Amino acid sequence: MILKPMITAFLLTMLPLASQAETGQLQVELNKVEEIDGGGCRAFFLFRNQTGKSFSGFEMSLAILDGQGVIDRLLSIDASPLPVQRTTLKLFEIPEIACSNISEILLHDVTSCQPQNEDQMDCFPILDLGSKTSAQLVK
Repeated sequence: MILKPMITAFLLTMLPLASQAETGQLQVELNKVEEIDGGGCRAFFLFRNQTGKSFSGFEMSLAILDGQGVIDRLLSIDASPLPVQRTTLKLFEIPEIACSNISEILLHDVTSCQPQNEDQMDCFPILDLGSKTSAQLVK
């Protein structure tokens, strides 16, 4: 008789883990930046899709903050498609600002998060942001 409540309690505690497995993380990493000839900065982003879903649409609005922490501009980038269980490299150019003058990149909004053959979804809860550069990538 004691065993049934223990099994029920165990299964109830495992439910959040099961739902996390179904919707794993979408890791977005600012991996590298390099100066562009003639001015500007090229940003290399890695997208590690561990969500269990392929994304046919994924667009982000980024706020680029300069060396003083002041918003320099908003930049919209389209990173789709993002295949399931794959790491994807995307390069984006940020014109008219030196890489060394970017202190932070703020993920302002996810304007499109479209799993393949599904309705739009809110991706903020599944995003895991990171940076290997001096500029931080934050939400």
